[in-house]
Amino acid sequence: MAVAASNSGRILVVDDQAANLRVVSMLLTRQGYEVATAESGEKAIESYGASEPDMILLDMMMPGMDGFEVLQALRNHERPLRAPVVFVTAAHDRDLLLRAFEAGVVDYVTKPFLPEELLARVNAHIGLKLTRDRLERVAREREELVNLVAHDLKNPLTSVLFASDLLRSNGCKPERKPRYYEMIHESATDALGYIRHYLESRAGQQKAAQTKASASLAETFDWLLRRYEMQLESKGLRVKLVPPPRDARVAIDERVLRQVSENLVTNAMKYAPGSELTLIGRAGAPGFWQLIVADRGPGISASKQRELFKPFVRLHEEANDDGVSSGLGLSLAKQIIVNAGGQLWYEERKSGGARFVIELPQA
Repeated sequence: MAVAASNSGRILVVDDQAANLRVVSMLLTRQGYEVATAESGEKAIESYGASEPDMILLDMMMPGMDGFEVLQALRNHERPLRAPVVFVTAAHDRDLLLRAFEAGVVDYVTKPFLPEELLARVNAHIGLKLTRDRLERVAREREELVNLVAHDLKNPLTSVLFASDLLRSNGCKPERKPRYYEMIHESATDALGYIRHYLESRAGQQKAAQTKASASLAETFDWLLRRYEMQLESKGLRVKLVPPPRDARVAIDERVLRQVSENLVTNAMKYAPGSELTLIGRAGAPGFWQLIVADRGPGISASKQRELFKPFVRLHEEANDDGVSSGLGLSLAKQIIVNAGGQLWYEERKSGGARFVIELPQA
């Protein structure tokens, strides 16, 4: 039975006495906690499986499963036990209490308890748990930001390296040098733009702009062909273009759409050199447009397809490892597209090859 709701944390109270459940629930609810109750060990495990609490008040001595057995079952649960467990007990046996601490209990309250004492212990332990959760969340967000920035800088910096290597080695025709200089300048500008985008996002300045974001599919295709023309040629990739209408626009930031689509193009360059690269812009589901990147490479094995959009999964482990691939590209791309209200998925091609479909709401 769930009682009240709050942002202060969720507490699971386990006791075989209905009167005790009622008193403790009322006391905690008045303090703003969300409370779930269980009258037996089995019910406690069931409640824990349905919704993980931030703290557990567990009666030590109960018929059937006692507190020690419940605690052990929770430790063996498929969902790791992260919540602090406080025993509520009428026992004053020193050996029992020592056994409780050895089992992982963080504290205990003796019956009959003083309401002030119970609340003080609850507030202390749940406060520590929620603070730990916040710190872990901040650490995760920081790690995700680092991964995003590092991944998004990879493509423009790779273009800079490609063009500068050709210029340094005099491996290009004189008439192409202006284009390579332009590629270096554009790529460096994009890299700075990505950094600025993330800094503004962290400062909260992008929120209002995102609601009005709009990108042209046709202009995105133009940009892809201009940016990667030389690299596609060097990889022997022939481009087949099926352009969308010039007025086709989707609800996503233009730089972000370029970022996601160039990831798909560079994957094709890496894994399907010497084949045909097809870029298609077309109407999707009602109210949506699709951007499709398809190649005639080896495709994705059935075993990899199930994990394709998980972090740190690479398309192919063998050959063509450039030494900088992190396996984050498709995972981040999907996350970005879903956040924009769209979808990104993979399809097999009948005659071999890979096809990735981005579907986004029209602007």
